[in-house]
Amino acid sequence: MFCQKCGEPNDDNAYKCVRCGEVLPRVGQPSTMPGVRSVPNYLVWAILATLFCCVPFGIAAIVYAAQVNGKLAAGDYAGAVESSRKAKKWCWVAFALGIVVAVINIIIFVVAAGSTETTTTW
Repeated sequence: MFCQKCGEPNDDNAYKCVRCGEVLPRVGQPSTMPGVRSVPNYLVWAILATLFCCVPFGIAAIVYAAQVNGKLAAGDYAGAVESSRKAKKWCWVAFALGIVVAVINIIIFVVAAGSTETTTTW
């Protein structure tokens, strides 16, 4: 576990940092850094993007979204922010690609329906 104040690596069961004496969070206890807001993980959006838009890019979003809370618990705030940013990016990519594919499918359907019209002569 890394110290939130100085970044020094410590044992997972250490109570205080060996370098600066900062009290360390206990294992399983969420990391709380003063003045630091929570980091969104976008997991729900990643799952929805996977189900309804584009599976490959949605899976990438899920992978990054799943990393956010683990990095926060380990005290890696910068890594959590980076994973959150990547999860958000892949959610948007999956959503945009899903929209593009849907529009192309509609165009193909309309063109195909228009070309199959037959006229009958009596």
